[in-house]
Amino acid sequence: MTAADPRYPLDLVGVGIGPANLSLAALADDQPDLRTAWYEQRPDFRWHPGLLIEGTTLQVPFLADLVTLADPTSVWSFLNYLRHQRRLFPFYFAERFHSSRAEYDDYCRWVSEQLPALHFHHRVDAVRWNAEHAVFDIDLTPLGRPDEGGATGRVHARNLALGIGTAPHVPEQLRPLIDASATAPVIHSAGYLEHRDRLLAAGHVTVIGGGQSGAEVFLDLLRHRPAGAERLHWISRSPAFSPMEYSKLGLEHFTPDYTRYFHALPEQTRDQLLSRQWQLYKAIDADTLAAIHEELYRRSVAGGWPDVVLTPGVGVRTAGRIGAHQLELHLDHQPDGGRSRLLTNAVVLATGYRERPLGSVLAGLDADIRTDAAGRPLVTRDYRLVLDPEITGGIYVQNAERHTHGVGAPDLGLIAHRSATILNALTGEARYPLPERTAFTTFGAGAQPEAQGSQGARGARGAQETGGPEPRAVAPLPPPRHIPV
Repeated sequence: MTAADPRYPLDLVGVGIGPANLSLAALADDQPDLRTAWYEQRPDFRWHPGLLIEGTTLQVPFLADLVTLADPTSVWSFLNYLRHQRRLFPFYFAERFHSSRAEYDDYCRWVSEQLPALHFHHRVDAVRWNAEHAVFDIDLTPLGRPDEGGATGRVHARNLALGIGTAPHVPEQLRPLIDASATAPVIHSAGYLEHRDRLLAAGHVTVIGGGQSGAEVFLDLLRHRPAGAERLHWISRSPAFSPMEYSKLGLEHFTPDYTRYFHALPEQTRDQLLSRQWQLYKAIDADTLAAIHEELYRRSVAGGWPDVVLTPGVGVRTAGRIGAHQLELHLDHQPDGGRSRLLTNAVVLATGYRERPLGSVLAGLDADIRTDAAGRPLVTRDYRLVLDPEITGGIYVQNAERHTHGVGAPDLGLIAHRSATILNALTGEARYPLPERTAFTTFGAGAQPEAQGSQGARGARGAQETGGPEPRAVAPLPPPRHIPV
């Protein structure tokens, strides 16, 4: 049997190999009756390489790895990674609840190098529904050397998992600054480390964006520029350089309980909620804010103030280049309504990311994807796109469902639970039993947490309620194997 023959399709094909699909691949690896394959156009796994700044840590505990919150016995856990690296005791004595970003990147790469069904250097060009065989046709282009192996041409699958991730976002008013050939650098924070030397050599640097990435870039530049001659400016549209909501009950917005509650809300209500919840996921870690203040204070000990300007409540109205070495920003100040002009020699755009449009991969299915009033895809509670009923295969999305599932959609702490939910829905069974309750908070008026003992069956009903087909069932399996650490 070969996946190139539509009569013998794969059960699941993943498009994109970031943490989300890597998690799904890791949990699927423990299900030997599932035939899967995963494709990524990059040559190997990379997780935000431009932001692996020394000293930066994850904002979630190490237990939020690829598998543990769904199956702590999995061989693909972070603790098992440490065991194979012979670093369990150093980690134990370090007493770190939050691992570094560089370590998380290395852990994910360790998993990606061992899972057998992953194919890097393969671009997915198109996806179409093959009604004759009731499968998806996936066209591929191998980008590596011919001797690197892997699938070529076309494969077929009953189900898809899209983990194509997000792309750096540049607001419209800042796009005139983008010119790779210009002397004055304008860099999105996603590529910060690659261009840090150019930024450190610039006379004056402006960081635009008041989220975690902006704070980390500003702190790193501050630490590497000479005292008294820092020449740094940090601006943000937010009314303050605000700390992330990190209270214990506040974090319950990142639980499956809240995801279920949010998904059941009307579309308009969900949109209004998301616009008010920025401090849950767009603000700054309190330790980072403290480190910035400490560095600024240390530089003031000799009696002078650092040559640094931090200005919240500021938006960029227009921007442009003046010659080869200077950039011009026209600023609107809120709430006083004032305006100012800022000249600088380099800009870091810490302006966030946007979900990649699904049409880049699913253009051939565009007419079959059901959308909401804003033109966004409808997504069932088990992360499945609502498609034309004639399409009996399932397309599951990862980190493309914030509008339907809330602030937890891109959060690393929920990827294992989401992966387990998808596999349960795809197989029609509770392959990974999920907890009945995950939060002390009760969300909604008089609502009670819903039991999850039959997640696979509920996933099937959810698909029917929203117009989707039944998921394909496969043979039952024994419980996940227990691997001693």
